Amino acid sequence: MHYNASKAAAMKPARKNTKPLSANSDSAAYLRRLGDRVRTMRARRGMARKVLAQQARVSERYLAQLESGQGNCSIVLLRRIARALGLPVEEMVYDRPDRPAEAVLVAQMIERLPPPALQEAREMLQRRFGSPPGEHRERRIALIGLRGGGKSTLGRLLASERRVPFIELDGEVERLSGATLSEIFEMFGQERFRHMEREALEKVLERHEQFVLATSGSIVTEPATYERLLSSCFTVWVRAEPDEHMRRVIAQGDLRPMGEGTRAMADLVAILKSREPLYANADATIVTTGRTPEQNVEELLNLPGHGVGAAASAIE
Repeated sequence: MHYNASKAAAMKPARKNTKPLSANSDSAAYLRRLGDRVRTMRARRGMARKVLAQQARVSERYLAQLESGQGNCSIVLLRRIARALGLPVEEMVYDRPDRPAEAVLVAQMIERLPPPALQEAREMLQRRFGSPPGEHRERRIALIGLRGGGKSTLGRLLASERRVPFIELDGEVERLSGATLSEIFEMFGQERFRHMEREALEKVLERHEQFVLATSGSIVTEPATYERLLSSCFTVWVRAEPDEHMRRVIAQGDLRPMGEGTRAMADLVAILKSREPLYANADATIVTTGRTPEQNVEELLNLPGHGVGAAASAIE
């Protein structure tokens, strides 16, 4: 008989990773939530634990450990369990309170839409449920885009023209935390910075009815914060060619992008390409390459029909 070592290993309890964690640890709490979710999904489908274990090709003992919050599952085994339950693996590892059934149904409906319809659906939701009552979205201008695109220069000029405050969100994060961005990342990491960024945005929205806001280039990668920005502000993608981004960053005295020479440019191009679909959700786009800041401000103030120009007229 042929002995399949990998299959045998999968059928055994993962002893190395199942050591109970501290009851007070965040990891232990997450594993308990994961176990509860697996058990609930199995019950909803009317599957006995033995049946799920067989279909997922894991041991029943291992599945019992997972459901009790003691099984630190590998992503490969969790993928097997998710498939056996007929679920995408992301539903299994979702690290937030369980969503209402209506939210799940809406998400599934949206996932089936083709790209043109997705844009239409977002615009409909924005109109109907975007800005909370009392918020004047058109009076709040948020500039998004990669570092070095010209957001700060453009933002200051635009704020001066509109006679409203100019705010840099990174600066608000530093003021809120009492530490520089580099210190925040070094001491607390990316996750903590994202929490602070969202908190800083909420405080800016709470304090100001109108402003021009320059955001970090990566704010679009945090879905909840980006959705809040899109729903509360008229957003403008400040766009430049990659070599222009690099030149401006170096001119500002920040040599980090050139640390690996030509590789830095390749990384920048890759980042821009990966974020383009997110930046494209902005209400307007302005290309700053080959243009003066004054020309860019004039273009923003003359957007047809709505947006920055309309907001400028509204406050005069």
